[in-house]
Amino acid sequence: MNSNAYSPQRIFALARKELDSFMRSPVFYGIAVFFLLFTGVWLFYFQRYFTMNQATLRPYFAAFPLAFILVIPVITMKSWAEEQKTGTAELLLTMPFSEWDLVLGKFLSAGGIVAALLVLTLPLPLALAPLGKYDAGVIAAEYLGALLMGAASVSLGNFLSALAKNQGGAFLGSAAVLLVVMLANQVSQTASLPAAVSSFISFISLSFHFESFSRGLLDSRDLAFFVLTAVLFLYLNTQVLLYRKWR
Repeated sequence: MNSNAYSPQRIFALARKELDSFMRSPVFYGIAVFFLLFTGVWLFYFQRYFTMNQATLRPYFAAFPLAFILVIPVITMKSWAEEQKTGTAELLLTMPFSEWDLVLGKFLSAGGIVAALLVLTLPLPLALAPLGKYDAGVIAAEYLGALLMGAASVSLGNFLSALAKNQGGAFLGSAAVLLVVMLANQVSQTASLPAAVSSFISFISLSFHFESFSRGLLDSRDLAFFVLTAVLFLYLNTQVLLYRKWR
């Protein structure tokens, strides 16, 4: 098998298979209900949206990084950990798929789940639209930022799943790491740290790079950060597969 070659046809075939399997699982409906309830309660109860007197959904999208801390690990924990537990990972590596085929297929399927969750939130801004003059461009930027943040988180979660021996370990590891990278910027903002350290902590925070999108700004630096983060962990994921293949 040529580990450097990849086929879009094989990638999309794998992604469709994984996505169909997940969508038929009750787990999808569980995380969908959790995601919608968590973000809705955050907006209307904790942020007291109707007392704000502002036509903005920034408080709503501020809940997405927090929700992703638990939602993304549930989506990605099965990606590789279950394959290794059942022994099917070795079988996949002997089939006519490159490592990139397998990694990208699982990445697209998990990313499709995240995209589906975001689509399910659309009725809320549509329902609130008649209540004020909302900026459609800002809301579009917020959704784009959420999708990019979700893609980077999925890539990280899949990589950690490849390192784990079972789904429980993959979930706990991903949740712990996402907790750190999502909330790291809060530490830099509240703790008295040297400027260089504070800047570095903010730089590695996913929610920090999401902030510009929540303001309706498309900053090329934040776009590049999310894309490069996703590519980095996709590459590391392929290296884990190569190591397991040849050890």
